[in-house]
Amino acid sequence: MNWLSDPALAPIVQKVEAGQRLNFEEGMQLFRTRDLNTLMRLANLRKTALHGDKVYFVHSMRLEFTNICYVGCTFCAFAAHKNEARAWDYSPEEVTRQVGRRYVPGITELHMSSGHHPNHKWEYYPAMVRALREAYPDLQVKAFTAAEIEHLSKISKKPTLEVLRELQAAGLSAMPGGGAEIFADRVRKQVAKNKVKAEKWLQIHSEAHSLGMRTNATMLYGHIETLEERLDHMHRLRDLQDDSLARHGGGFHAFIPLAFQPLGNTLAQNLGKTEYTTGLDDLRNLAVARIYLDNFPHIKGYWVMIGSELTQVSLDWGVSDIDGTIQEEHIAHAAGATSPMKLSEQGMIRMIQHAGRLPVLRDAYYNELATFPAQSEAAD
Repeated sequence: MNWLSDPALAPIVQKVEAGQRLNFEEGMQLFRTRDLNTLMRLANLRKTALHGDKVYFVHSMRLEFTNICYVGCTFCAFAAHKNEARAWDYSPEEVTRQVGRRYVPGITELHMSSGHHPNHKWEYYPAMVRALREAYPDLQVKAFTAAEIEHLSKISKKPTLEVLRELQAAGLSAMPGGGAEIFADRVRKQVAKNKVKAEKWLQIHSEAHSLGMRTNATMLYGHIETLEERLDHMHRLRDLQDDSLARHGGGFHAFIPLAFQPLGNTLAQNLGKTEYTTGLDDLRNLAVARIYLDNFPHIKGYWVMIGSELTQVSLDWGVSDIDGTIQEEHIAHAAGATSPMKLSEQGMIRMIQHAGRLPVLRDAYYNELATFPAQSEAAD
């Protein structure tokens, strides 16, 4: 351990090297330490034990079927009222046409999350999923955050478990991890007071896991939350993953920290906040997540939020997935994301290869579809 500069981390190093779980205070030590070299080493150690040099990506499409939403989250620059000129609202048939407009051969995952529309009937949603699966039977539809599922439960007057069952029967393959924001009540009341409560978010994902549906989990950071509240968020996710693995044999695929984007939203305006999260904050967050969430298969570096360059660096900080090609993304870009709207499959491969890792093309369920050579092999 001659590379260790923070003696307080010595017991944590021993635990990580032995594959043991950290407690909450040890997680906080990782957030507080100035020994970033050790933090990176530990995160990379955990990631390598799980996946070796493999880094996963998906050939995907992102589609928001409406931006009309009544919830009023203060961090959001995406939502619109239905009479605004910038509002859009696609019918199931138009959703299918929009997919056709962006579709290119090889896309396996369609990721959809949108606003809480005040007027759509329940029938609209399974009809949309059925129309997509009929038109594109090879596409895996990953759609509807837990916040949207709660909304659908209210308008359908059905329990959330029944909503999930009927959407799954219509062809829903998996759920994205949005709507989690920060679980702490203090923060949630200020950034998303009308959105699904933390306990309900966790319940809905548990119900999805009980149906054999795999999901992701997000965390929005870099606004008003404390480091303790970040770790509390991870801790609750770790507890639920323990339960889902024990009872259902599977649960979350990936944890995805989402860096707060400071433009065009009332939260940033009220805080007078114009700066983005720093690169070291982003990397520390990813590393702590990889070390603390020992039961999560993947930590995802979401290039849309932190940029492709830092995402490439994050592959040494515990990240084993860099999301997908996307085609078009509007939610983060509405709030000031400066990344491109899409990346090509070749661009994803090159990003991973140049970081000295092994690119693996996956589908929404992390089935490996193709493995590409590492950079040295590709150059031969």
